[in-house]
Amino acid sequence: MATVQLNGSPAARDGHAPAAQLADRARNDSAQRWLLALADALAVMIALVGATTLSPMSPRDHQPLWSLVAVPLIMVLFKVYGLYDRDVKRISHSTVDDLPWLFHATVIGGLVLWLYSRYSPMGRLDFVELLLFGISAIALVAVARFSVRGIAARMIGPERALLVGDGRMACALVAKLAAHPEHRIDVIGALRSPRTAPALGNDGLARLGTVEELEAVATRHGVARIVLCGGDVEDRNLEELLRRSRSLSLKVSVLPRLSDVLGPAVEVDDVEGVTVLGVNPPWLPPSSRALKRAMDFVVAATFLVLASPLLAALAIAVRIDSRGPVLFAQERVGRAGKRFRLFKFRTMVPDAEARRPELLLHSSDPNWLHLEHDPRITRLGHTLRRLSLDELPQLWNVVKGEMSMVGPRPLIPAEDERVQGWARGRVDLTPGITGYWQVLGRTRIPFEEMVKLDYLYVMNWSLWEDIRLMLKTGPVVVKGRGVN
Repeated sequence: MATVQLNGSPAARDGHAPAAQLADRARNDSAQRWLLALADALAVMIALVGATTLSPMSPRDHQPLWSLVAVPLIMVLFKVYGLYDRDVKRISHSTVDDLPWLFHATVIGGLVLWLYSRYSPMGRLDFVELLLFGISAIALVAVARFSVRGIAARMIGPERALLVGDGRMACALVAKLAAHPEHRIDVIGALRSPRTAPALGNDGLARLGTVEELEAVATRHGVARIVLCGGDVEDRNLEELLRRSRSLSLKVSVLPRLSDVLGPAVEVDDVEGVTVLGVNPPWLPPSSRALKRAMDFVVAATFLVLASPLLAALAIAVRIDSRGPVLFAQERVGRAGKRFRLFKFRTMVPDAEARRPELLLHSSDPNWLHLEHDPRITRLGHTLRRLSLDELPQLWNVVKGEMSMVGPRPLIPAEDERVQGWARGRVDLTPGITGYWQVLGRTRIPFEEMVKLDYLYVMNWSLWEDIRLMLKTGPVVVKGRGVN
């Protein structure tokens, strides 16, 4: 492959020198930081004024304007907690991911505000006012950040990225980025190693040059980020590649060699300057299981009570729409291989299970039944599946302890028999109503990938990850992405 030349490139024709491109990249990143900071400041101001004027406990001698002096300090706390830097470092960062750090920063900011109120003319704040400030600040900042990120996405557009490497995980990453435009990453091509010279790699990306041509290719194509597959680059070349990326102001995302089996919950440890990756133990402590079970029971029971009128209405609608029982019960495989009966609102004709073997011949995935148009689904069933309302009776399975709010997908016995070896670790936790499979695309995810996601969920379980997946389930359900 010939060396990529700058002459005749889009950058050269438009009169943009490499220095101008560097300035554009820095300007885009800076603009997003400033938009987030201004939105945070406005949200915190509203929360402060509201807490000092709307609380029934507020004394008449409060001076709300003096409270605004604390806004810069809270903004500094947000900066210390990394709330303005993770968007640049991470590909998949979202407002939901900000919530733990936002909560911590707001608690510390509230304590500082209370001390400030004691020795300033604004007037001393009481507990109710501080609580009102904390709750409203977290809610307003979260809404403001979500809005700003949406605006920035439309203003700035997707990042152009280069892939360095062509291993199996590189192919998987490219496919996932292509299937999820919300990450705003446009992988335009790849840089190959001098040892190989295919014009097109296994990932379907055009090879735009070699690693040695990074500067020319990045400048020519307006690249803002490189995605580096650590296992495909020799260690002696890695430092040089990172140095050159830094000189070009390129953001770098590194796909480590062990990402296929470690998952996202790896902790970066430091032992006297030596980086060590801390991996979760291969078992879940009893305290964690008890905490997960307690959250499941409280959330499921609350939803059952609040949704009881809807459940009654749906039951009547199912009975009127077509003949047959209201509920559909099916045997599924739960934790440690134990069988249980999963409940759903019936969305198919009564003889649906008897017709399953003949329809499997037309399935787009041989491992399970996946049809573009399933003839067994009733008229109402299409709507129930589209909004995932058919799964509401599974809340009773959660209350009984047979299922969890978040967990691996509950498989039927025939599907479970196909899961062997290391992947059997997926049944170490109770199956869930939602999980990675539900959030990342449902039926658009192949069976093997679903099994791997379930395994990684079990190996990397955390309470915050359960909360994060539940928060992300709502928007996915509304969009109806991947509904079968």
